[in-house]
Amino acid sequence: MQKYKLSWRDISLDDFKVYLFAMFRAFIPKKKIKNLNELEHFIQTKSAWVTQVTLYNYLKTRMGTRYVLHFDNDVFMSSLDIAKWNIYSVALQDLTLFTFSYLKVNFNYQNIDQSKEIFSKILENEISNKMPVDIIEEAKKTFNERIQDINWEIYYKDLPFNPSALSLYKWAPIAEELKTLDRKIVLNSMILKWDIIKKEFEKLIEF
Repeated sequence: MQKYKLSWRDISLDDFKVYLFAMFRAFIPKKKIKNLNELEHFIQTKSAWVTQVTLYNYLKTRMGTRYVLHFDNDVFMSSLDIAKWNIYSVALQDLTLFTFSYLKVNFNYQNIDQSKEIFSKILENEISNKMPVDIIEEAKKTFNERIQDINWEIYYKDLPFNPSALSLYKWAPIAEELKTLDRKIVLNSMILKWDIIKKEFEKLIEF
């Protein structure tokens, strides 16, 4: 798997503002994560947040004042929808694997098979939100493959969110020659958001 480390020099001003705002919100008391249902909710909502913020901020930054006009373009909207669901599917995988790896090491949680059940349940629930079935099936296949090779003892601290960062770079509906120029910024944008989620999880988890 390709490794990529965060570099603060390649972070955009908008991303830095989001980071500071999230850090401010961290002082607001939140409900602790004490069971699997609450963990499932955390994985789903935070994966969706990271996907939406990184994808839409990148598009807005690249397109500038033309950003809103593209929402009347059916071809663009179709590409955006495909990108959103593909990135989200990988974000879900990363956060699910991260949380269960963290639980195993730091809370001696042994029922790792629950990770597959939670992941599948979240995907099934997304059908009602029109997540494409082919993306759901591919996500389940990829998740099962990743589980076979994962080292649960180190995953949570071994650049666990690289796949979703690379997925953002792959699927964002931006011309390839432009994405190549933006590569560091795109990857760092998502890694920075995940850093916020990691810190939040570590404060809230009480299994």
